[in-house]
Amino acid sequence: MSNRESSVGEQSSRTRSQSRFAWLVDPKLLTVMAGSLAVVVTGGLIQVSFGSYSMTITQAWQAVFDPNVLFNGEAWNAFLFGGAMPEMSTESLIVWNIRLPRVFVAVLVGMNLAVSGAIFQAVTRNELASPFILGVSSGAGLMILLTLVVFSGMAAFLPLAAALGGSVAFLVVYAIAWKNGTSPVRLVLAGVIVGTIFTSFQTALFFFADDIGVVQSAIAWTTGSLTGTDWEQVRMALPWTVVAMGLALVGSRQLNVLLLGERTANALGMSVEKVRFALSGVAVLAAAASIAVAGIVGFVGLIVPHMVRNIVGSDYKQLVVGCLFAGPALMVGADVGARLGMSVILGTDAQIPVGIVTGLVGGPYFLYLMRRQDKLGEI
Repeated sequence: MSNRESSVGEQSSRTRSQSRFAWLVDPKLLTVMAGSLAVVVTGGLIQVSFGSYSMTITQAWQAVFDPNVLFNGEAWNAFLFGGAMPEMSTESLIVWNIRLPRVFVAVLVGMNLAVSGAIFQAVTRNELASPFILGVSSGAGLMILLTLVVFSGMAAFLPLAAALGGSVAFLVVYAIAWKNGTSPVRLVLAGVIVGTIFTSFQTALFFFADDIGVVQSAIAWTTGSLTGTDWEQVRMALPWTVVAMGLALVGSRQLNVLLLGERTANALGMSVEKVRFALSGVAVLAAAASIAVAGIVGFVGLIVPHMVRNIVGSDYKQLVVGCLFAGPALMVGADVGARLGMSVILGTDAQIPVGIVTGLVGGPYFLYLMRRQDKLGEI
């Protein structure tokens, strides 16, 4: 009898565990994940196939899947921790040390911006919210320009300055929005105010830059660019990305509760203000990790949550996972266009900032949403 009861108990436990993770095998979510992976892999293979060093597509793809690199612990120690680089063929060295890191940075940036935007949209209960709307990007941009124009000797600390500027900007937004607590509307309005002021300061700083090289560097940072990224940027962004993505997944239940409104959340025993601030901190961390390595890339944090929400719905467990895949797909695809678009259109080797491509994609997509939806702006 006891064995039978034990068997029933184990079966019941397995059933509960399976039902708890049933959302992961939702066909719509699986479609988003599979489609996004296909875009990332295809875009990555296209990226490694072209460059100033001449090699055939076959040679480039063989270098990507070179077992002497893929299964070499010394190589991965060099990539991820900055150790000594082992001997490898010229093609493998070019692909793994120069071309592939750009793809990996695009993946990390896409993850961070998409999840950051999704969190901000839940915190403000407004699907038009993003790191741009809440002042994070403007604060980072201002610190970038200050560092380049005023404190040019500290250019090596540009990523840290960008992350610090974004964090400070959001704290200012939160302080302005505070009045016996905050509200989604006040957060958005405070973000617009702070963003406008910081953007005005950015514009003013351009008039104090005498060196055209500084201006070009500042424009690249403030429009978002992956040109010149390498394993150093991967090492810089990866730890913070892992932390931010983990916290976002853990906090997905709280995000669902926030969408129910403050009264309902309070009735369910949630400390709304503490949860809102903590989750906003996760979103700022994710956005800052992205800005620190790629500058200010627009529209990704705004349109990716929209795209995923339209497919899988508003359950944040699925939405966050969908953004983890769809964000990298958009960034890798956009970076292919940024790197190769000019050569296809004009026949030149010039590259444009990836933020320009995401803006060209995001603008028409939002026009489509505006024409299609009657109540755009409220989740």
